[in-house]
Amino acid sequence: MTLPRRSRPLVLAAICTSAAFLSTASAGTLPPPADQQLARELLKQLIGINTTHAHGSTDAAKLIQARLIQGGFAAADVIFIAPPEHPHKGNVIVRYRGKRAAAKPVLFLGHLDVVEARPEDWSVDPFALTEKDGYFYGRGTVDMKNGDAALAASLLRLKRDRFVPERDVIIAFTADEEAGGDANGPAFLLREHRELIDAALVINLDGAGGNLKDGVPLYFEIGTSEKTYLTYTAETTSPGGHGSLPGPDNAIYRLAAALGRLAAYKFPVMLTATTRASFDALAKLEPGPASTDMHAVAQSPPDLAAAERLSQNVRNNALLRTTCVATLISGGHAENALPQRSRATIQCRMMPGDTESNVQAQLIRVLDDAAVRLSLDAQPIVSPESAPTPQITKTVADLAHSMWPGVPLVPSMATGFSDDRQTRNAGIPSYDVSGVWMDVNENRAHGRDERIGVKAFDESVEFTYRLIKTMGREQ
Repeated sequence: MTLPRRSRPLVLAAICTSAAFLSTASAGTLPPPADQQLARELLKQLIGINTTHAHGSTDAAKLIQARLIQGGFAAADVIFIAPPEHPHKGNVIVRYRGKRAAAKPVLFLGHLDVVEARPEDWSVDPFALTEKDGYFYGRGTVDMKNGDAALAASLLRLKRDRFVPERDVIIAFTADEEAGGDANGPAFLLREHRELIDAALVINLDGAGGNLKDGVPLYFEIGTSEKTYLTYTAETTSPGGHGSLPGPDNAIYRLAAALGRLAAYKFPVMLTATTRASFDALAKLEPGPASTDMHAVAQSPPDLAAAERLSQNVRNNALLRTTCVATLISGGHAENALPQRSRATIQCRMMPGDTESNVQAQLIRVLDDAAVRLSLDAQPIVSPESAPTPQITKTVADLAHSMWPGVPLVPSMATGFSDDRQTRNAGIPSYDVSGVWMDVNENRAHGRDERIGVKAFDESVEFTYRLIKTMGREQ
């Protein structure tokens, strides 16, 4: 948001890099008209509910609960639950019962909350679905009410089709994945109600999917890992005094000098099974000088000169190493007084396999000033990789090819994080799989005028329907 997993040859053997990707989509990539309309209606209703941190997800969860019960699901199989101390942070867990009760279920995740959106910053109302110029606009159209609507619409269609999976399929529409985190849905459910969501495998729609460049399809991702965030506070103090008598001991200058050293520092290159496979696959897909470097860094050991060249691109840099950056700073207490204290927040994104103790040791060494005190704000939730087994990789590739023939499949590591960190830490292999195609040059998730292509949304609904059916058959 989605591994160390198997050997590199096994991972690479599972990647489909066919040059036969001849079209954006094959015939039959759209759901039936009635189901297409149903999904759009659900998206409109969900976008219309403000589920930012302050408002919570309960209203959206209860909407989905009511729609599914109305659509034929037993009330006992559509459970609304919220932490007693956070009643507005509601979750709804749906169990679609299969033929084999003894078979361990597959769990689908979709979070209902969204980040804040200020209407004055948008050209449209962020909490009303607006269709224009071939796009749906609204907060959550990308992250990730599109996926929630697709999941709910697919459940209703499957129920109407009288489909019965081989094993139980669980869909958890959850709270608090975005800002805040005081009542994160999967964390709460795993801690207090694990029996409701315990599964053999997790499919999270909050990541991966298809990548376009200027409208041309490039490749389809399956998310197998993600970075872990760490937040540190760096603080220094000085005696202070009257602003007319500056001296050598100045808390602001001392901290600024230390942060300057951090700005110039790059953590060591660190490849994982996922990033090696990803760079190697992308080298085949994007001919040019960068492709040679991508292939070189995928080797063991990686070519560090090639890594340095690739690191000039900020995304490649984030895929090659742990990163730490100053994001907030404060200092002083009055304009005519020397500062007595200066403080900075340092946000780190840690590679799978790295450790907090190692990151902190490197930060202390780079800041290089014993007077700068470094403290960890909270213990990280480490997100281990989930092995891209031949079975899951082939399943996703076959499914993608049923709609977009020959599309290359590439495993990916998310530079951000999602609820996979909760389920992976609980010992459940977790993968990001989404049917949404987006242009690599545009990602408005969390931003102004968030939007998703109308056709991209409709196709993702059909993909999600097929995905649930397929994963319900997997053993």
